[in-house]
Amino acid sequence: MEKVTEKVLLEKATPKATQLEQIKNLNLSRLGLKDKDLPVHLLSRLTSLEKLDLSGNMLLGMPAGLCLPSLRVLDCSNNDMEDIASLRSLTALEELSLEDNLYLTLNDQHKAIFLLPKLRIFNGKDIGPLANHIRHVTSGILMKRVVEIWEGSFKLPNPPTTESLAKVEKNFINDACFQVKYGPSSLSLYTKWRVEMIAREYFHSLIPTNVKDTQLNKDTQNRPTDTKEKVILTPVKRKTTDVEAESQIRCTPKRVRLSAQTPTKDSPRKSSRLQNTPQKAENAPASPLQSTVRNLATPTKQQRCSAKESVKPTTPQKRQTRTHSKMETDTPQETIKTISEEPVCLQPLHVLQCHSRQDDHNDFKTQLWACAFEPAANKSDGGNLESTVATCGGESVCVIDCETGSVLKKYKVPGEEFFSLAWSTLLMSLKNSVPRHCSILAAAGKRGVVKLIHPRANLAFGEFRASRRAISIIRFSPQQSSYLFTGAYDGKISMWDIGGIDSDYNFKVSQLLVLEASSTPLHLALPASSADKHLVAACDDGLQCFNIQLNTNVQKRTMQMEITFPVYEKKDKTNNFRTIDGFCFLSDDVVGTPDTIASKSHMQGSIYLWSWSRTLASSSGRKKVSAAILAELQWSNTDVPYLSLNTCPSHGFVVCGDEKGRLWTYHLTEEMKAKFKSGKPIPTTEVLEWPSPVRAGLGAVEGPSINSVVMSQDLRYLVALSDRNMVVVWKSVES
Repeated sequence: MEKVTEKVLLEKATPKATQLEQIKNLNLSRLGLKDKDLPVHLLSRLTSLEKLDLSGNMLLGMPAGLCLPSLRVLDCSNNDMEDIASLRSLTALEELSLEDNLYLTLNDQHKAIFLLPKLRIFNGKDIGPLANHIRHVTSGILMKRVVEIWEGSFKLPNPPTTESLAKVEKNFINDACFQVKYGPSSLSLYTKWRVEMIAREYFHSLIPTNVKDTQLNKDTQNRPTDTKEKVILTPVKRKTTDVEAESQIRCTPKRVRLSAQTPTKDSPRKSSRLQNTPQKAENAPASPLQSTVRNLATPTKQQRCSAKESVKPTTPQKRQTRTHSKMETDTPQETIKTISEEPVCLQPLHVLQCHSRQDDHNDFKTQLWACAFEPAANKSDGGNLESTVATCGGESVCVIDCETGSVLKKYKVPGEEFFSLAWSTLLMSLKNSVPRHCSILAAAGKRGVVKLIHPRANLAFGEFRASRRAISIIRFSPQQSSYLFTGAYDGKISMWDIGGIDSDYNFKVSQLLVLEASSTPLHLALPASSADKHLVAACDDGLQCFNIQLNTNVQKRTMQMEITFPVYEKKDKTNNFRTIDGFCFLSDDVVGTPDTIASKSHMQGSIYLWSWSRTLASSSGRKKVSAAILAELQWSNTDVPYLSLNTCPSHGFVVCGDEKGRLWTYHLTEEMKAKFKSGKPIPTTEVLEWPSPVRAGLGAVEGPSINSVVMSQDLRYLVALSDRNMVVVWKSVES
């Protein structure tokens, strides 16, 4: 049912009117309106409208194609506004309110002031002097610097073909965006936006009219005459800046872009070579590097600016075709009754070097440890599936767009060494509005402090100390989104309740449980069938299960039982095979049994598939229980530890990287499941070779160890992290 009709518009008008063309003041506040609820064909008839109140709704921007020639006052406060460019058609606007829009920044304020030439009141304040500086002074300075770059390094091609002009334009704009710096770093996004606009306009002003006409005629001639050109107007997606600072905020944060540095004590580094060895991290400046590595050559100015170049493998390999089925679940542990049988085709799309210390593009030493996809939002409204992944390693956390290879956000903490991260959706209470859900990213590592980040709002809004030792793993509960589990190097696993957050990002953390493991926890998981009862911890000294029910008064607990594996029987003087360095729930009913788990031990050379429910049923109160093994999958015979695995439940897909940069994939189709009864290790479905990117003058980079992998729920993307500061994005494609 339409929320905004002609009848509604007439009822909400003051003074009352009989025709839309007569309305001067209109109040559409607090109606729960989304972008799709604003009918352009009706609103465009409000030719006399001078004041419009849209506060307290859920708007991301104004609808494309909207024309309100008389509108002078607009109130869009307390919305979800993020598309400032959608306001540019409101050229008569004099007063604008955008307060309490969580995703707007100072950069957006400057954009709005520039785009609206008559704007004089912003959020209730006179902006006359500021507007004059933004529109004239700043623009003049930027224009001068852009022209200097053109005159110093560029000229029009001869002859000026469409292809040559496009190439020069692209290089010129990229160079200008990279070289021109002006104003504080907090306005870097606005500066880049204006420089790009100025550079493009200046370039087109240099092209002779006859050349433009010639190219236009060629384009017209080459255009099919029997095809009607369809123009689709869509809002411009707001680009975002890096979050690049140290947060000293506790439970009562300020809404600032953080920039302080805090000295830290050394703590153990989670390293496959230096386990439990104190390491002192570099004290690097918090300057962003969003460089995608193409062939791992030294980034050019254009590459450093665009951060969108793809990597091309030296020997492209044909993969199998992918499936197109989509998954509509919120957690990997959710029950999946139908598993796709179609083959999967994965091709390398990007290689990024975005965790470099001190922004050094020669840094191939920083180890990357954890990655996770942001939960897909607005599925009920047909929202996009996951394409945003968070990665951590060294002193930084990055948020990456898998499709473009762009580093959307980068958060640095000098002196930190991030080992783990996790996403969750928390409820944010807003003043004079209904609470809303927002995606929160938690990250932790060497310092024992959990950082809380709201990437969409570009805020690192708080932190709390979870341990005096380094944190090895964190995980949110899939059942209770505010419950966070942290595992530390002292062997303790803590269960925290973060609760909700208010509009000022205040929050309160309470510790609910402390679980005492026998060694360092490496992976944590909660079974879908009993996420409120059991926590399974893969540790350096075995796999342990804990009771996490909150209906008892016992806050400190030891393990409920230990789960053992057949490989333990191979123990010798050098290895007892008890380090469980790969562990992930696969799905209900993937292999005909609820809560199937994929796990492996260090130096096992294979991966076990086993049943959690059958194992639990056989425990009978015993402290040590043998895992109910379903199958054994062949894997690399390597002695490199901490190479974790991951699963994609919707496709019955298991992936684990090895010490040579390869990805071992297992597609649990009916054909593969038929081999389970043989009792023999089952071969991999396919081994994806290292893409072999090439460094300029140094040849191909050898495959590094793949420390971590993650897949989007629809298996559209796979992300692999290496121990040499490289993020590899793979994409499912059709063959």
